[in-house]
Amino acid sequence: MGRAFEYRKARKLKRWGNMSRTFTRIGKEITIAAKAGGPDPDTNPRLRALMQNAKAANMPKDTVERAIKKATDKDAGDYKEITYEGYGPFGIAIFVEAATDNNTRTVANVRSYFTKHGGSLGTQGSLSFLFDHKSVFKIKPKEGVSLEDLELELIDYGVDELEHDDDEIVLYGAFEENSNIQKYLEDNGFEIISSEFERIPNDLKDVTPEQRETINKLLDKLEEDEDVQNVFHNMREDDSDTEE
Repeated sequence: MGRAFEYRKARKLKRWGNMSRTFTRIGKEITIAAKAGGPDPDTNPRLRALMQNAKAANMPKDTVERAIKKATDKDAGDYKEITYEGYGPFGIAIFVEAATDNNTRTVANVRSYFTKHGGSLGTQGSLSFLFDHKSVFKIKPKEGVSLEDLELELIDYGVDELEHDDDEIVLYGAFEENSNIQKYLEDNGFEIISSEFERIPNDLKDVTPEQRETINKLLDKLEEDEDVQNVFHNMREDDSDTEE
């Protein structure tokens, strides 16, 4: 199996484990997408994809509708998507994605988490060489279409890795090819379960159990912040991190 697939499998259960945080994260993404491209999913591909993510996460329909409505609410905060990059203890690279209506508050919080837990916040772009920014689609297999044929077809649309995961197919492609991949899948009748962006580390760092415990304290603080959407790192996960 490919590097991207193995990394994503290792962190999937932990990331989706907290349902309320998942709803908050998807809700913000929906609001941002609706504000940028309009509230109609028929004419807004990104919103359409995020509504599929909400469905996959069993997010209530009225919660989705509230998130869309918030995009046109004059009293609602204007969320901006911002990234922060830094190093945790023992040289672990950490990439933080946030959606915030107050960058001053968010950057102060993120910096304090790094500082208090033995890390340091760096400048934007300082870790870009350590992570590949990927579009990740989960789709249902289509009768009569083999994985090999699908992979050959999708290469022209930016997909560079494809894996079969249980009864789903996981596609990986370049971040900038997201809309091309989505259009191909929709035009050819594939059922899209979810569509996300992932930052896949180029190289994973091994740590001792004691070091992992220290690093996880920082990662947990970042994950718990209400402005933080995603946290990516290059620490190799161990088996206990993926157990239910």
